[in-house]
Amino acid sequence: MHTNRILVFSSSKAGNGGYLETTLANIKIFLGEKTLSIAFIPFASVDDNYEAYADRVRLAMIDLPYTITTVQPDDAKVTIINADVIMVGGGNTFKLLHDIYAFQLLDIIRDKVNKGTPYIGWSAGMNIIGPGIGTTNDMPVIAPKSFNALGLLPFQLNPHYTNVKPAGHYGETRDQRLEEFMQMNPGLPIVALPEGTALQLEGNQLNFIGEKGAVLFYWDKNDHTAKREILPDEDLSFLL
Repeated sequence: MHTNRILVFSSSKAGNGGYLETTLANIKIFLGEKTLSIAFIPFASVDDNYEAYADRVRLAMIDLPYTITTVQPDDAKVTIINADVIMVGGGNTFKLLHDIYAFQLLDIIRDKVNKGTPYIGWSAGMNIIGPGIGTTNDMPVIAPKSFNALGLLPFQLNPHYTNVKPAGHYGETRDQRLEEFMQMNPGLPIVALPEGTALQLEGNQLNFIGEKGAVLFYWDKNDHTAKREILPDEDLSFLL
């Protein structure tokens, strides 16, 4: 029986809401009312003042009954192993995965989540739950040991999704970039999530959370790349 519990958000903010404001109701429902210890992984930040990052998260979640401990390089393994919940913040996905490899945390995180520890993440923290980080929007400011990520979901993710092309811009659109990835990685679908949306996994049940749609990039029966809208609150368990 699958026990994985995952809640990931496209972003830490949406619309005019404050930091993590739009995530709090879902986090509270996901974790419940118990007092829980959360290991917060801040390594997506390129600023090494990780405690300041964690304090921002603590302030945003001040009304929730959870204790947040910052995962620091010198005690990362112990902090994660002892926590009731793993939480991974946003920032630069390459930096995040680089540090996870450098501190030998990838297997620890994966094994703990596979044994039922809840995982919460946003932005970069969402990127790393797929097979790899090839669909991140971030610049490769540092080279991780590998692009292989946690593989907790069997498809790629693209947070902060938009396909808007500003007037006078002649670079590729987001859709074109994601289709390039698909051409180089046949058969691997991508779930692209706009701001204010999320995914929640409870065992074998995967649901899209959002009042507006997202986009699924997939391979059709003729092995051609295709895309369709993900409807508000759609059941996506068929992707598992």
